[in-house]
Amino acid sequence: MGRLDGKVALITGAARGQGRSHAVRLAAEGARIAGVDICAPLQVEYEPATPDDLAETVRLVEAQGQSMIGLRGDVRILADLQKAVAATLEAFGRIDVVVANAGILTAGLLWELSEEQWQDMIDTNLTGVWHTIKATVPAMIEQGSGGSIIIVSSVAGLSGTPFVGHYVAAKHGAVGLSRALANELGAHRIRVNSVHPAAVNTKMNDGPTLPDLINRFSDTLGPVFMTSLPYFMMEPEAVSNAVAFLASDESKYITGVQVPVDMGTLNR
Repeated sequence: MGRLDGKVALITGAARGQGRSHAVRLAAEGARIAGVDICAPLQVEYEPATPDDLAETVRLVEAQGQSMIGLRGDVRILADLQKAVAATLEAFGRIDVVVANAGILTAGLLWELSEEQWQDMIDTNLTGVWHTIKATVPAMIEQGSGGSIIIVSSVAGLSGTPFVGHYVAAKHGAVGLSRALANELGAHRIRVNSVHPAAVNTKMNDGPTLPDLINRFSDTLGPVFMTSLPYFMMEPEAVSNAVAFLASDESKYITGVQVPVDMGTLNR
């Protein structure tokens, strides 16, 4: 028996990286998966996900013995999320778990960011979370069977990480959404929590600007990313462990909390 037998999970940003890992892990626990990803070029320094990436996630979920539908959609567009929810309900009849995982990363000093960089970040990493909530919550309430919403934030959602101030602002905002929504949905037995990873080994870390800024300011800021444990970067599966716990009934009495998976970064 898996911890999520009979459940359906909708995951944004599911084509690769953390989203793919969450999909595979929740499938291994018994969940059927609806995965949403834009699979298109973005204004970032790293390679964007592709339709082939999303198809590979579907293959990996099916290898766990579970069904998955892969859906193209942009979290910046509410109608795309609403279509994804409709497709999920048509395919599986319900939504029990939502993982708001889609996000981007760019870097720069706050006063040097372009308006486009700022707006893309807020639209994707904050408004995209609200769109995901707005599209999924009505169906979850109507089911009347509770559920779990997991917002993937970052250590930058709980600290003043330099050189990614627009990312920090968006991820802090996502925490606010999580905490307010936990209070609003408590009466419906729908739990809402956020997860806060430190550095994760995904394509998002491939851009050159952030490492360049860290090196440029190392004399004045010192080490920017310090951990208590002797690791620098984790694999996505480490975050998926926390997501699986929060998705399961093992966390039925936990809501409105921020769960660090950060190798002790926030403790420094």
